[in-house]
Amino acid sequence: MDSRKNSEREEQNLSILKSLAKKEVKAEYIAKDVLKNPSLLPDLLTGVSSENARIKFKSAKTLRIISEENPKMLYSKMDFFTDLLDSKNKILRWIAIDVIGNLASVDSENKFHKIFEKYYSLLSDESMITIGHVIDNSGKITRAKQHLTQKITSKLLNLETILKPYLTKECRNILLGKVILALGEYFDQIQNKDEVISFAKTQLNNNRNATKKKAESFLRKIMKKSPRR
Repeated sequence: MDSRKNSEREEQNLSILKSLAKKEVKAEYIAKDVLKNPSLLPDLLTGVSSENARIKFKSAKTLRIISEENPKMLYSKMDFFTDLLDSKNKILRWIAIDVIGNLASVDSENKFHKIFEKYYSLLSDESMITIGHVIDNSGKITRAKQHLTQKITSKLLNLETILKPYLTKECRNILLGKVILALGEYFDQIQNKDEVISFAKTQLNNNRNATKKKAESFLRKIMKKSPRR
């Protein structure tokens, strides 16, 4: 009986690996299978190290989807994703940033606290996209980790001093727009609101129209909630 179960399990695992290699099979479909059958999870983790690019990136994308749908399933593997923050492959690094952001909501052991500096050191990364992923995840992380509100807010407000000097003005403006959106996600739990409002007001003169509009929208919402400001 046991040998038959093992055989069935091996067939399922092979099926997952074959699916990962197929162009037409979407990561969303594989994620549904793994969510129903967690025993398939190790194959996804192994797939991230595959020399086959399709298997590598589809495994990583599937893990990101799972972290959104059922973060508890991946929480015990948080160290795996923390290690990926050092990956030379930018795509794997971006996915790791997103997964860790999703795992913050179930971080009962305060693992994120230990990697806080490592995570936010990526704000000085050479890639604008890497920095953008960190900023984009900051809202959900701060909502999940309210005791880190001031630390994260400080990082975001001081972004321009953290960024590499060779990033273009346009890149900086795009990232500042992302900061405004992130701050808006948890503005209610910020103690020093005036500091954030002052930051948003400085972006009303931003050369990038999209960033300027984000600042305007942010400030309108604040004024509706607290007209005296």
